[in-house]
Amino acid sequence: MKTKDIMLAFLIVLIWGINFVAIKIGLHGVPPLLLGALRFMLAALPVLFIARPKVPLRLYLAYGLTISVGQFGFLFSAINMGMPSGLASVVLQAQAFFTLVLSALLLNEQWKKAQLAGLIFASIGLAFIGSAHGQMMPLLGFLLTLSAAGMWAMGNIITRKVAATGPVNMFSFVVWASLVPPLPFLALSWIIDGPAAINSAISHFSWTSLAAVAYLAWAATLLGYGLWARLFSLYPANQVAPFSLLVPVVGLITAWLVFGETLNGLQWAGSLLLMSGLLINLFGGRLKSMVALKLKRA
Repeated sequence: MKTKDIMLAFLIVLIWGINFVAIKIGLHGVPPLLLGALRFMLAALPVLFIARPKVPLRLYLAYGLTISVGQFGFLFSAINMGMPSGLASVVLQAQAFFTLVLSALLLNEQWKKAQLAGLIFASIGLAFIGSAHGQMMPLLGFLLTLSAAGMWAMGNIITRKVAATGPVNMFSFVVWASLVPPLPFLALSWIIDGPAAINSAISHFSWTSLAAVAYLAWAATLLGYGLWARLFSLYPANQVAPFSLLVPVVGLITAWLVFGETLNGLQWAGSLLLMSGLLINLFGGRLKSMVALKLKRA
């Protein structure tokens, strides 16, 4: 990857790491599925000024229903029921390895030995985290966060499909795809959260809630996912997805600073194994080549 694109990937890491604190703040006064609707209503506002990319409608729908409705419906619900925001930032990064699996099955992208080793480390790490469920982390919250990771991975594959249709302005695509989630989110909120909860949230909507929704819409969605989609349009999925595993570094620090969240021993062990999977995935192949070259010269 080019240096400027690596720097953009790190900017996304910072934005998305803070995102988990913004979600928890937003959920203080707004039901999870309504929060999703409000997020994408704001994110879709730029359609008034931006031309729609010539992408098939089915891809807009697929992207909106997976990476937007699916991912955030599960994630917001998980955090709302007690999943710690910092730990959610860790577990959600399983999407990188779900993406590796799906890209191999659906895009015929070849795995390397380092990627397989990274997947094994990450899987063990997730098992550690899941085994530590209890009062501080409900098992259902953990499973919902994993489901969110799976939906994000599906969205990554759809992003590659979008890029394959031809030159596409990915920021414009993300903006126009933001028209898809509000109605499904509102319908789900009406059914699950209930009309009384929706009316109460709207009537007591605060400036803090507005700030959280604005960050989720414009920073995390438009800027973050716009840049993310651009990187996926330029590079193979298995090169881009692993960068998201750095998001928990920011997520854990901000959750500790804002909410005082901490991890227990098993959760720390699982998080470190998951992060080790990233390092092996990113640098394992290079390290092996360097060692082989030095042995050959020796």
